Amino acid sequence: MTMDRRPLLIGAISLYMACMSFTGCDRMRGRPGPESGVVRPDEVLAFSTLYQDNCSACHGENGKNGAAISLANPVFVAIAGESNLREVVAKGVHGKLMPAFARSAGGTLTDQQVTALVQGIIHQWGAPDLLAGKNPPPYAATAQGDAVRGQQTFAVFCARCHGETGAGGNMKDRNGSSNRVGSIVDPAYLALISDQGLRSITIAGRPDDGMPDWRSDTAEPLTDQQITDIVTWLASKRIANPGQPYLSPS
Repeated sequence: MTMDRRPLLIGAISLYMACMSFTGCDRMRGRPGPESGVVRPDEVLAFSTLYQDNCSACHGENGKNGAAISLANPVFVAIAGESNLREVVAKGVHGKLMPAFARSAGGTLTDQQVTALVQGIIHQWGAPDLLAGKNPPPYAATAQGDAVRGQQTFAVFCARCHGETGAGGNMKDRNGSSNRVGSIVDPAYLALISDQGLRSITIAGRPDDGMPDWRSDTAEPLTDQQITDIVTWLASKRIANPGQPYLSPS
């Protein structure tokens, strides 16, 4: 004689559904329910979390001492401004290491999260009116650059730390200690950084590394044209295929 298991099966399903309603977890659909207290990734708006998960690996845990430009630099934040920061965070930099984060550009963040990141950077590391009356160069170049002039300007303003050819030198910090400065004409470095990245660093400096901003350590600050010329000269050092070439088959 065969036992009818249908009542047992129906009872088990009913008990399972009742448990799910009490726990508030919609496991049948594979995601937390509204009463679970779990925040979905696209609902995270806390700047500290967004920055740690998306930016700290390149820009440093506290916005500095990373491989990419320091965000904890009020001069850079002031020069870039909210609109430029939003553009770069949302769309990235094509062909370089800075990825696009907005979903509309193939990233993973909502527009609201992009806004939270940008406003968090400004609030955390910006300084209102820092450059008022300072007449800083604009974030983006406004004229064509000249590589020959750029090399000459580099020799006057930059060679003391970076070497005459940009291949590296020694820089003394405020305590008189000498620190080695690496090459900024290395093909691998130039392949990874955009012209705008070079310009941003030249204008805003790298205070975490002791590099001054466009006002420099000389009697006169760098002008917009001089910065554009320096970037043009550095960009002229790029090569099409940096790195070790493949050996041709023998």
